[in-house]
Amino acid sequence: MQAFEANFDGLVGPTHNYAGLSFGNVASRNNEKSVANPKAAAKQGLRKMKQLADLGFHQGVLPPLERPSLKLLRELGFTGSDASVIERAAREAPELLAAASSASAMWTANAATVSPSADTSDERVHFTPANLASKLHRAIEHGETRRSLSAIFADEARFRIHHALPGTPALGDEGAANHTRFCSEYGARGVEFFVYGRSEYGQGPQPQRYPARQTLEASRAVARLHGLGERSTVFAQQLPDVIDAGVFHNDVIAVGNRETLFCHQRAFLDQPKVYDELRMKLDAQGAKFTAIEVPEDEVGVADAVSSYLFNSQLLTGADGRQVLVVPQECRENARVAKYLDSLGARSTPIDEVLVFDLRESMKNGGGPACLRLRVVLNDAERAAVNPGVWMNDTLFAHLDAWIDTHYRDQLAPADLADPQLLDQSRTALDELTTILRLGSIYDFQR
Repeated sequence: MQAFEANFDGLVGPTHNYAGLSFGNVASRNNEKSVANPKAAAKQGLRKMKQLADLGFHQGVLPPLERPSLKLLRELGFTGSDASVIERAAREAPELLAAASSASAMWTANAATVSPSADTSDERVHFTPANLASKLHRAIEHGETRRSLSAIFADEARFRIHHALPGTPALGDEGAANHTRFCSEYGARGVEFFVYGRSEYGQGPQPQRYPARQTLEASRAVARLHGLGERSTVFAQQLPDVIDAGVFHNDVIAVGNRETLFCHQRAFLDQPKVYDELRMKLDAQGAKFTAIEVPEDEVGVADAVSSYLFNSQLLTGADGRQVLVVPQECRENARVAKYLDSLGARSTPIDEVLVFDLRESMKNGGGPACLRLRVVLNDAERAAVNPGVWMNDTLFAHLDAWIDTHYRDQLAPADLADPQLLDQSRTALDELTTILRLGSIYDFQR
């Protein structure tokens, strides 16, 4: 049966702001306390979705989560009316209000790890929401994420949506930001590539400056839950010193698609051995592995982090051509721009480079790859997806007008104390569930 890769992008939520909550994410900390533009952020992401859909790529939409999270604040002892909870949290613990208000679920590469039916033992598409245990503002997401995924992929005969792994650092799981899949064709059995930062119980080097968020134990657990065999999985460790340079997820230093891995020279520990294992296992599946390795002397790790060259989307069109989707910052970095301009002369499998303005997301540390969750579907599975989330002209027009109606042009960290922000967000999300035909997925709707 024919299969394809769909990208489900997260809509940027109404509380998009720069609170600098993500230690280890250089852009997030560098822009801490600056003024954000939620309306511009949402429109930048929406335009990327629409343009890729117009180019023939399968594009879906994932909704924002309800923020600020009154559930978190009440669990932390703030009581009274909703407005009182926000006012007291702003006065007594503004850092907790910032965590409860984060729009970080926009980066749906962290929403879950996804394995297609061609790879899994029960021939269903498996989703495991990431526990994101390393950061408070993200660790509260997985229950709501699971609810959203269940509303979109509701057919239990075709989709299996697991619960997140236990929320402990020993099982820290960051989702698809540390996972990719290689295959000859999307519908063929593939090799799933799990990248981790450390092993909780094993030996090996560890980063010293920034925490390694993904553990080997979590990656292996997700592979077991999805029914993946040893012949169809490869586990690799990130270079610890590269994590210390700001590569907090593997998708900051590498991206893969079909038979191609596009990565930096210093992406993995014992990189030649990683290539060999991928090549061997893909060859057994009838696929030919190709690594496009960017040399350190052409693009340094600092350039990769500041430009998000590798936090790109590598897509295969209906005509078989591979397209690399990069942020505008790649054109503004001289070394990265020079490398991209040289791709044609290098005879790589990358046929075209598309550039998008995602500056609002980039300032918070998320590029094109952060904004999307990849889901391989066959025709029958696509027919079982909630039809209201597929991007088209009508949905784009509705969402564009919806953003104009409900989003602010400016949001500073101090504005999180405004109780009207909660009311505005809930009004927006209530309308959104009708637009996307999701039903009552938010707590305030129940």
